[in-house]
Amino acid sequence: MWRQRDFGVFWAAQTLSFLGDSFALIALPLLVLQATGSLARMGLLTAVGGAASVVAAVFAGAVVDRVDRRRLLIGCDLVRMVLYGVIPLVWLFGPRVWLLYVILPLGEAVGMLFAVGYVTVVRGLVGTARLTEANGRLNATAAAAGVLGPLGAGLVAAWTGPAAAIGVDAASFGVSAACLAAVRLRRRPADDERPADDKRPAERTGLWRDLRVGVTFLYGHPVLRTLTVLLFFFSFLTLGLTDLVIYHLKHDLGHDDGTVGTVMAAGALGTVAGSLLVARIRRRLGFGTTWSGSTAVCGLAFAGLGWAREVPVVAALSAAFLACVAMAGTCSMSLRQEVTPEPLLGRVTSAFWTLQYSAAPIGAAVLTWAAEHHGTAPIALLAGASCVLIALTAQFTPIRRSPAP
Repeated sequence: MWRQRDFGVFWAAQTLSFLGDSFALIALPLLVLQATGSLARMGLLTAVGGAASVVAAVFAGAVVDRVDRRRLLIGCDLVRMVLYGVIPLVWLFGPRVWLLYVILPLGEAVGMLFAVGYVTVVRGLVGTARLTEANGRLNATAAAAGVLGPLGAGLVAAWTGPAAAIGVDAASFGVSAACLAAVRLRRRPADDERPADDKRPAERTGLWRDLRVGVTFLYGHPVLRTLTVLLFFFSFLTLGLTDLVIYHLKHDLGHDDGTVGTVMAAGALGTVAGSLLVARIRRRLGFGTTWSGSTAVCGLAFAGLGWAREVPVVAALSAAFLACVAMAGTCSMSLRQEVTPEPLLGRVTSAFWTLQYSAAPIGAAVLTWAAEHHGTAPIALLAGASCVLIALTAQFTPIRRSPAP
């Protein structure tokens, strides 16, 4: 893959984009916490952004499967550059928290469209046999950027304020768009799944019909069907984790923005490790054991986060959680890319993410509200134990019998 020019440029573009995203991951919650001091308001912002992603996922697959994917990815980057670039400009005249509740949902909706398109082009760049390795490398370098990003975001936030860190995110989207303009994507095959005599424009572009196509494929595949159900509950429990960790560090332990960035950077090292190891572990253990084991360790790490009182322990648990999220997520995405016909990949990905994340925004709001009122420790313990239960449940489903590729 090192000799594949287009994959290399695509890889670089995504690494730069993820570097900017890691700034926003820290800066947006810090902006809300700085202005309101409320974990619940942080969770509400996460929930609003997550809800916009779910809504966008309904139609993202239909769009991705019908338009030029390269132009779509470039357009999404440019739109996000403009949206997030507005925040530091407005903040020059004073905090406007309401603006975040407008811009973040729009940015997340466009981001979902980009994410579905991103998933559909990887197979065309490297081929089916190298998918897990390619996804692992993409995730690893994204996480490597995530090491520098939180450190930089924490320092910038402590020095000039969180709004400036979001400006870095906006700039990264512009650079990513420029890189994608140099990538050549293979022309995808015709939609062989559509009957030759189906000439009805309304059905051809119907969003609900496209979502049903994706759902039907997921339902017909035993492993994907089970994954969708289990990840529905996992996403409900974990979407608000970043907000909880930031609140725990700043409110419960009394540390500053720089410490938050350092802990998040240390956690990102876990994502690097998990992403680099996942292809080898999956070949040795198979999909089922790798996915279930990763999910179980996620739960154990989550359960301990709220009880940790020392910064190094919080960082280590965050790293363990993110390493296993990377492993489970890469396995899940690679399997979906491997078994889905090319003409359906956008719609299946869209349906998968719509169903998986449909309750996650509610979960983020509930998790952060409960943690603010009842403490981070018991809520983290309850959520972590539930994640372990999800992993145990997988042992009684077709996931357990899913072999190595």
